[in-house]
Amino acid sequence: MKILFKYCWLISACLLTGTVQAKRGDTSYQVKPSGADCTQIKTFSPQAASGVYLIQPVRGRTPFKVFCEMRSDGGWTVFQRRRTGAVSFYKNWEAYSRGFGNLKQDHWLGLRKVSILTRKKTQRWTLRVDLWDHQNGTAHAEYQNFHVGNERQNYKLHIGRYSGNAGDALRDQNNYGFSTIDRDNDGCSPCIFGDIAQMECTFTEGGGWWYSRCGSACLNGDWHRSGDHVGWASGLHWRTWKTRASYSMRATRMMIKTV
Repeated sequence: MKILFKYCWLISACLLTGTVQAKRGDTSYQVKPSGADCTQIKTFSPQAASGVYLIQPVRGRTPFKVFCEMRSDGGWTVFQRRRTGAVSFYKNWEAYSRGFGNLKQDHWLGLRKVSILTRKKTQRWTLRVDLWDHQNGTAHAEYQNFHVGNERQNYKLHIGRYSGNAGDALRDQNNYGFSTIDRDNDGCSPCIFGDIAQMECTFTEGGGWWYSRCGSACLNGDWHRSGDHVGWASGLHWRTWKTRASYSMRATRMMIKTV
């Protein structure tokens, strides 16, 4: 019994701090480090490389895979990435709740998973938004005390103090629920733009987002290639960095880590 207990403890420790290698017949396999989130994985295994990991959130019932961006300032759990137009973000409520795309490429992790990750009240999260324009420029925005409500709360966005050089474009959308093409939770009733009354932001912006009013920020619209990235109402917009309202980003990434 003592030997069995010691063996089980060793396997559990290895899952958190390193890798476990074993053989099934003639086939070798490897289990990557795992933990409650990417921050914990990086803490227990400082040399862990960026990639896909299986995590078990503290408040979650079942484990799920995420992409961990391992940086010098900790392990970040990526929940949105845009680099090409390979994946359409013009999705309904269920798709945004469940998640879609390829974790190693363009994807949306899923609002249910983000809500589960950030649910623990005694744990604080930081949100980081990375932006790339079409002239090789970069900018970022970080928000303290990030969390997302549950589905009954329409995955309401909560953010705290801002820092960075991209501008605080997300501030207007704080405390708003998520909207998709089939579920409207934005703050327009209507929003007035000149002589145009807009009732639903997803009608022009396209992808799902925490809209308070149309045009402030949305990184889930249509992806536009270089040379065709100006003049579109639907795009990857962050208006406090690119003041031209129709400028669509070349690439974006949203990720979170525990503090």
